[in-house]
Amino acid sequence: MAMHTTSPAMRVTVFASGSSGNCALISSGETRLLIDAGISMKRISGFLALEGVNWKDIAGILVTHEHADHILALPMIAKYHAVPIYAPHTVANRLLGRVPALEEQLRIIPVGEGFSVGETVVTAFHTPHDTDESVGYRVDCGACSFALATDMGHVTDEIRGALRGCGTVLIEANHDEDMLVNGPYPLPLKRRILSERGHLSNNNAARLAAELVGYGTARIILGHVSRENNLPELALGTVAAALAGSEAALLCAPPEGPLTVAVEPIRENEAVPC
Repeated sequence: MAMHTTSPAMRVTVFASGSSGNCALISSGETRLLIDAGISMKRISGFLALEGVNWKDIAGILVTHEHADHILALPMIAKYHAVPIYAPHTVANRLLGRVPALEEQLRIIPVGEGFSVGETVVTAFHTPHDTDESVGYRVDCGACSFALATDMGHVTDEIRGALRGCGTVLIEANHDEDMLVNGPYPLPLKRRILSERGHLSNNNAARLAAELVGYGTARIILGHVSRENNLPELALGTVAAALAGSEAALLCAPPEGPLTVAVEPIRENEAVPC
């Protein structure tokens, strides 16, 4: 009989996911983490209140990169709340250039090496995007694991290695290629989105999802779905076809949440080391 590892319950609540803003709350045991703060502080505070959480409960904010839809609230957070802000070196430098008041709260983190925040172990990994440095995050607590990987033009071996064996994963399904190519965006913007440092298409998300499910992922959440170049039903349909025959759950994060999921522990005989 397979033994189960005891671990604190983990919940993920996506407050927003898309070009208009990104923010997600991870709750594990007594530890609360935000990934990005790309919507207003007022809206984040409202979502936190719905979760019974206040700013003093937040152990840190993990920043993926410095684009506005990921850091909008940071100036106000720096003004009113002494929350640690975690970011890799280049991202941290960009943040300081935009929000000098973050200096005392900023914590520079390694990429590819786990570090502890409360009861969790956090690991950042690079994502290829049109900025000097962009990362995704994996958060582990006991046998529970969640990872977020968006804003990436293609899937690298580093991303695959970070996500393999993770129980619940939020991945980008930004655009339907036909909608984007035939849509109203100017040609340079279309090329940027389709580039190796742009955003992931539904088809590429489907291939990644199928690979991850093969390594034990039980739940896939699709995120950063474009309002102009995609439809939730298109993204879900494309990925669902790739997962046909599997028992994996498939969800789509709305541009404005919340969407809450419980992260189930992976049984020892299903876990695959990264």
